[in-house]
Amino acid sequence: MSYILVPLIVVLMIMVVVSLVRGIVAFLQSTKVDLERDPSAGATPAQLMQNKMMFNRIKYQAAAVVVVALLMAMSK
Repeated sequence: MSYILVPLIVVLMIMVVVSLVRGIVAFLQSTKVDLERDPSAGATPAQLMQNKMMFNRIKYQAAAVVVVALLMAMSK
């Protein structure tokens, strides 16, 4: 079973890094105009992408923690 869980952890770690980088890129794409505009107009596409990527990062990190917990539980 550990032969399946260890590669799964690696895949989840890669997905975390990809989500983090895409979120940071979306953050950097937000311009000064985006920051100074009226907040009642709603979120910009860059802000929505940043929010989506950061939520994905949290999901992948949680999944990796669960897999690590399973791996530790199986090893004892």
